[in-house]
Parts: sequence; C-alpha cells; structure tokens
Amino acid sequence: MAEHDHSHGHDHQHTHGHGGHGAHPDHDHGHGHDAPAAHEHHRHGHGHGAHTHQEHAHAHPRTADMLSVEDALERVLRLVHELPVERVPILDADGLTLAEDVHSPFDIPALTNSAMDGYAVRATDVAGASEASPVTLEIVGQVQAGQLPSATVHQGETVRIMTGAPAPEGADAIVPYEFTDEVERRATGLALKYIAIRHAARPGDHMRPAGEDAAKGALILEKGRVLDPPTIGLLASLGFADVSVVRRPRVAVLATGDEVQTPGETLDPGRLFDSNSYGTAAALRRWGAEPVLLGIARDNMDDLRAKIRQGLEADLLITSAGVSAGAFDMVKDTLAELGSIDFWSVRMRPARPIAFGQLRSPDGREVPHLGLPGNPVSALVALVELGRPALAKMMGREPTPLPTVRATMDDDLLNTDERRVYARVTVERREDGLHARLTGGQGSNLLTSMGLAQGLAICPEDMPLRRAGERAPVQLLDWLDHSGILTEQLDITEHHID
Repeated sequence: MAEHDHSHGHDHQHTHGHGGHGAHPDHDHGHGHDAPAAHEHHRHGHGHGAHTHQEHAHAHPRTADMLSVEDALERVLRLVHELPVERVPILDADGLTLAEDVHSPFDIPALTNSAMDGYAVRATDVAGASEASPVTLEIVGQVQAGQLPSATVHQGETVRIMTGAPAPEGADAIVPYEFTDEVERRATGLALKYIAIRHAARPGDHMRPAGEDAAKGALILEKGRVLDPPTIGLLASLGFADVSVVRRPRVAVLATGDEVQTPGETLDPGRLFDSNSYGTAAALRRWGAEPVLLGIARDNMDDLRAKIRQGLEADLLITSAGVSAGAFDMVKDTLAELGSIDFWSVRMRPARPIAFGQLRSPDGREVPHLGLPGNPVSALVALVELGRPALAKMMGREPTPLPTVRATMDDDLLNTDERRVYARVTVERREDGLHARLTGGQGSNLLTSMGLAQGLAICPEDMPLRRAGERAPVQLLDWLDHSGILTEQLDITEHHID
C-alpha cells in the first residue's frame, strides 16, 4: 500500500516504488513523473554523451492541512523522548551518548616517566656536556616499562631507562641514547658500567610528568559526549570496562502491501521487492540504532494488526506505505485503532504523505510511530529529514541538520506546487567553487538516482524556479564520505604549502 504511481502512457513493467491502491490527493508520482525538480530538458548523467530526457510537471494545489517541514519536525520531536540509561561494555559504546560525567580516578601517567629510551640523569651533572667535551657517568641501574626503579640517581650517576618506564628518584632529565656513546661501548662486547653523555640536558627534558595527561579527579569527559575511538581508548586508559550511556534505540521496520516481496524470493509478475525496509534499516544502523526487520504486512487487518503489535516491542516503529488517503489503505485505520496518530501531508517533494503519532504497547508504553511514503526515494528523504533528528533526540543528543553547503546549480530546479523541493544531485569542486548537478530523473520511484546522489539541492516553497547558474543550499547525505567535496587534496609530503 503506497503512494499512487501514474505512468501517463509510459508503460514500465515495474519500478522500485511500492504500488498504490487508488486515486487520492496525497500521492507521489512514480515512473519518473514526480513534478520534476529540473527544467523540462536537462542532462541525465555525469559525462559527455549523456542523453536528455523530458519529465511531465504535476502540480498539487496547496491545502490548508499541508504542514511545513519545520512544523512536521516540531511535531515529531515533541513526541519522541530520550531513552533510558544503561551500562554497556566500552567497546559497545562507540557512537552512543555518555550519560554521566567521567572523572579520572588517578593521575595519568601515574608516575613521572621517560618519553625516550636513554639515560636518567641529574641535569646539573651534564649541563656542559657536548660532542667535544662529553661527561662520563656511572650506570647504577636499569628500569623498563612496567617496572619500578630500584636505584636512586646521585651525583655522577645515571640509570639506563626505557620509554614509558618510571623515572628513578634523583633524576630530573632524560638523555636519549643517541646522544651517548652506547653504540660504541656495546661494540666492545663489554658490560655497560659507564656512559659518556654528549649532549647537555635541562630539567624536564624528555620526561612525562605524573598527571600530565589527566590529573586525579579531573573532569575528562562530559555528559552528552558522543563516544568515538579516542574516547573509548581514553575510558580504557582510566580502567573503565563499561560506561553509562543513553540506550541504543531498537527500531522496528515494517513494509506493507500485497504487491511487495522479500528480496531473495522469485519475483512474481506485477510485484516488486521490498527496498524500503532495507534502505531504512541501513540508515538506522549508520545513525546508531538497532533495526529490527518485521517483514511485510499483507493487506488484511489481522496481519497488519499482528505485525504492528510486534513492532510495539521496540522503541520506535517505522512503516512504509499505506499512510496516504487511498481508498484501500488500511494501515492508517489499524494504527488509529492502536493509538493516537497524526496524518498529514508535508510541504516537501518528494515525500508529501507522512504519518506520525504514538501507539500503545501491551505493557502500557507509548511507542512513537513514523509512517513513511511507499515510493523508495520519498521514504529515504522523509527518513533523513524527520527520522534522523528524532533518532538523535532519542539517543540523547541535539538534533542537528545535515551538513549543508552552497553550490552553483548546473540544472534548473522547477517547483510547480509551492512545496520544498529536495532534488538529488552530485556535488563537484571546480575552480570557481562547488557545483551541483541533477542525478537524472527526479521521480520518487527512481531509486537509482538516489543511489547516485551525494546531496539534496533545495528549492524553497516560495521559489517557482531556481535557474541553472544560481547558487542553492545542498544538504550532504551523511552516509557518504565528503572529503573530496569539502576539502582540497594536498600532498602532505610537501613541506611548504601556501
């Protein structure tokens, strides 16, 4: 059950989008006819020889109940809440939000130690040492990392020391072994009893003071920090085997419709594979959630009810298709039976029909529900714009928009019905700055064009046309690496870079 697709004489055998069940006002047009974001003619593809294509423009009259994207997001964020705290092994905490301040239980390093392999000395003993006038000291001991020194350094003495080993009492500097005659003495085959220091030392040279990295009791990580590899390593260095974090959300993902099949099956004539569940689950996993695929609910109330109730064991239920105004769409009726659901159309293209509300679980919990459109591009765009911020709030962090840049459009962006257009584009850095080019047809069923996209170029509600050559904001899709777009590639072997 999905947004209705119109072919308008173009007979495609099947598309990526979930098919519809009846004419209704809240639909996205599939088969490449979703009120195009581009002017009538534009280049399809990225290189020379790309063909031009033509799309039919479909306009929908603006209705009073059509929410702005901001209003829809405000409703979503109003109903989702930060999840409870739990303690997890630190390796499982990567990407999660710290739920408490972390203080250092001891000094790091715990003892002053050596930053080099060399010799622990009294700086005053070697203040005048040089290649021409070395100072010879008696070696009274040796200490390795993980050991405690057994000797004290007195005047005229030294202790051979390894990197990371605690500095012996009496020493206030380390002389690296390269500044001694150790190599020559070892070549004689005799035991090291004395060493010639060929370089002057100052107090503190090559020594790591106790507490230099973290003093005992110091605030190391603040509550609300999103944990990452360095902070996981830091927790380990403090001796933490586990840590308190905001719990990772479990998100149930449900597809609907008799026309949809599970990937891996033999595709029956007139049917299509469920792409929405897998694209949604992959995005959820990248954003830190644990997706739970519920499969496909068939077009009968009993199966819908059973699958939706199964989803109420999760922290959030996401469905795709069946939330428009189609005469045969039963999802909204089943959802309304199990809770309080807002159904609305949002002033965005693609992804006009979206549902959001709360369902009651058997144990009395209120489980938020996000109903995505059926066409796959609509589903992903709605998930990015509304689901991603909701997930951030549930994980205890500030919902932030996608990273956004300004780019010069290589194609026109056409807005036929006062909705905010999210056009799929590639982004390229050229001599005059960033440029954005449409990935091809902008129909909400054309998942291939979403697969090529690096970002979403915006044409606002009150702008009928953003012409090629004009600059537009482009949201960069955060499942991609944008280093080639945002940064200049430099050869770091070049020592002098202007």
